[in-house]
Amino acid sequence: MCLGIVGRIVTLADDHPDLARVEVAGMTRNINVGILRDEKLVPGDWILIHAGFAMEKIDEQTARNQMSALKDYTGGDQDSADEDAS
Repeated sequence: MCLGIVGRIVTLADDHPDLARVEVAGMTRNINVGILRDEKLVPGDWILIHAGFAMEKIDEQTARNQMSALKDYTGGDQDSADEDAS
């Protein structure tokens, strides 16, 4: 079983089409989005990430459900991601 983390695309790299800056739980990091090349990603899109790679584009409701489930499971605080999405 693998754990996917939800993130929201902030910017896409002009000089490297397979990279995006993605906000994950209040932190921004580079994520490889090459697998989703055909999805026509734009800033604001939600993605499911595993090991630094975007595995799937998801809608906002699915993202919120995933963040809530992870918060329930870990007892962690995802409030910063929830606030940014509003």
